[in-house]
Amino acid sequence: MKIDHVTLRTADLEATRQFLEAVLGLKPGHRPAFSFPGYWLYEGDDPIVHLIPGGGRMTGHDAEIIDHAGFRLHDYHGTRTRLEARGIGYSTMDLPDLGERRLFVRTPGGILLELVFRTELPATA
Repeated sequence: MKIDHVTLRTADLEATRQFLEAVLGLKPGHRPAFSFPGYWLYEGDDPIVHLIPGGGRMTGHDAEIIDHAGFRLHDYHGTRTRLEARGIGYSTMDLPDLGERRLFVRTPGGILLELVFRTELPATA
């Protein structure tokens, strides 16, 4: 089994769409004619992120919600460079036992995204 897509509710559809295009390289594509606005953002032929309007209310840390969405990407250093060029803050996590590096970013509305890179980690001293 694989996850087909994630749907993100956001108070600012345009800013979130632009953010996901810039950070993840997703492109808007075909979306059925629903009775409400939104976007389907594609990676190739697959619509993997759906954006729909939300009220912009924050939920507490004790709420039963999905905490974050993770995306496997390539080009760790290029992604960091793009984030820095756009002034997008991030935090890092290296997991040597998994051979992975991670970047954590927040969308304009505050949704946490985990960017996972399977890559060679820098040599440790």
